[in-house]
Amino acid sequence: MKNKLPNLYYLGIILVFCVFTSQAQKADIARVNPTNWFVGMKNPNLQLMIYGKNLKANNVILKPYVGVKLKKVHTVENPNYLFVDLEISKSTKPGNLKFTCNGTTFDFQLKSKSANPKGLNQADFIYLLMPDRFANGDPSNDKFADMADPNHDRKNPFLRHGGDLKGVTEHLDYLKELGVTAIWMTPVIENNQFLTDEGGVMRSAYHGYGFTDHYNVDKRLGGNEAYKKLSDEAHKKGIKMVQDAVYNHVGINHWFLKDMPSKDWLNQWDKYTNTTYKDQPLFDIHASPKDTKEVRNGWFTSFLPDLNQNNPFVANFLIQHALWSVETFDLDAWRIDTYIYNDLYFMNKCNQALLTEYPKIHIFGESAVNTVISQAYFTKNNLAIPFKSNLPGALDFVVEEAMFDALNHDFGWNDGVSRLYSVLAQDLAYADATKNVNFLENHDHHRFFSVIGEDFNKYKMGITWLMTLRGIPHFYYGTEILMKNFKDPSDAEVRRDFPGGWKEDAVNKFDKAGRTEQENVAFDFVKKLANYRKNSDAIENGKFMQFVPQDGVYVYFRYTHKQRVMVVSNTNKTDKTLDTSRFEEVLKGSKSATNVLLDTKIDDISTLNIPAKGVMILEIN
Repeated sequence: MKNKLPNLYYLGIILVFCVFTSQAQKADIARVNPTNWFVGMKNPNLQLMIYGKNLKANNVILKPYVGVKLKKVHTVENPNYLFVDLEISKSTKPGNLKFTCNGTTFDFQLKSKSANPKGLNQADFIYLLMPDRFANGDPSNDKFADMADPNHDRKNPFLRHGGDLKGVTEHLDYLKELGVTAIWMTPVIENNQFLTDEGGVMRSAYHGYGFTDHYNVDKRLGGNEAYKKLSDEAHKKGIKMVQDAVYNHVGINHWFLKDMPSKDWLNQWDKYTNTTYKDQPLFDIHASPKDTKEVRNGWFTSFLPDLNQNNPFVANFLIQHALWSVETFDLDAWRIDTYIYNDLYFMNKCNQALLTEYPKIHIFGESAVNTVISQAYFTKNNLAIPFKSNLPGALDFVVEEAMFDALNHDFGWNDGVSRLYSVLAQDLAYADATKNVNFLENHDHHRFFSVIGEDFNKYKMGITWLMTLRGIPHFYYGTEILMKNFKDPSDAEVRRDFPGGWKEDAVNKFDKAGRTEQENVAFDFVKKLANYRKNSDAIENGKFMQFVPQDGVYVYFRYTHKQRVMVVSNTNKTDKTLDTSRFEEVLKGSKSATNVLLDTKIDDISTLNIPAKGVMILEIN
């Protein structure tokens, strides 16, 4: 017996070693993206991204499931990733797929497709808000010690302030009263970013444009569950949901950048290269190829790495996330950030994937340009050019600039309101200008009320144009209560907290009692127009006809066979009398009208007296 003990001992050691080695070689799966998928999609193809250790392509097995085929497993430069192609037939039922990867089993859920995007049209009124700065519904999620940025301080304009999705949900009645029909929030997806040094100031990513995990809504905003609840509650009140999409870049702390699938996952340069922010080289027939490459592939900033959308795995990842988001959160429309810096052929592919799956969804892009031609180039257009964009609509930066010219400059041949007229006269460049989204300000611009010198007459004129011109209007939170400021010394000045969104606030401007007399006048003015346009056939479906401005007076009509709306603006500092016989081709003999803003009847509209800086909306009888 004594002689056998040593042999048994060593045999035990060998067995333990073999078991340990076997276990160590089993796949350790950390992530699978998408996190789930949906049956009933028009496109049967799905590509899973599997991340972990000890992955082996030839050891990926799908347990038989009716209607689902495992077509191919791709390896990439980094052995810690596998990309698995599946085909899911239309007859497939919801349930759990069971995979085995190198001895490790994991489930993947298939849910029923249920989203039914309503899209946007000219009857809508979009309200843009920054969740972190709007209202704090749950102080318990203001900060987390386990996140890269654990800071929270309302006194610091560059740190997080604690606003969240519950706060937005709690103020849906306020938005509904105002006349809002759609909510667009700056991105809610996780931004687990460290503070970044921007101009010598350490700033947080409260704005949301540096994603670090596409499939998680930031837990400081309440997470996926809070986002879905907001969407559900908004829809119950007839309010649509617009998601802010970012395809061009991710946050530098994104989980897949810590162990990239391949070097070409990003647009790489021998040395750091920033985009030039110049849109012209993308359509300029005289452009240098170097300039074109720099604007498209250069990084937006050093802490927002630029994704290489020509990599097919990157493209699939982004497109699938867009579709997953629509289904998971029941979204109605899609706003695309920094549109011009994306690969435009990729964008056409991504847009088409959304439109094929959801024909009613509206998609509009941010192209911060200053000419109609450049804006139309990035949108579905009537231009005879080699590249044709399929983006349905654009954020109309050119109209925004023209409205400010009209409000702040004296009338002239090309100045003042003539500039607005001239810009709108170029709508022939767009396939459908009514799909463009008009605005007077946003989170990157000076506040509207400050730009017009806090002139309340100009305020009413600008709001009237926003609400009655062709296109879909979007508002920026707080404009209805005259929030003001310039981006001086930074954009934090135009991103201040909505007063009353925090329990400790001294005043609550969500309530009438908390607003000043002038703020209530402003709120009621916006409310009146926003709710009027909801039921106006001319605004929702009407054609747009404008007349050449004369002596600083600008007149246009929105009209259908059911309704005619006449908008008259006197941009002068003196009163004007207007002979309306010039507009007979639209008036067609009508002699009376209703003054929409005053709720009064006008028995004779042959002559109109318009006060200085005055605006009228007349519903023709």
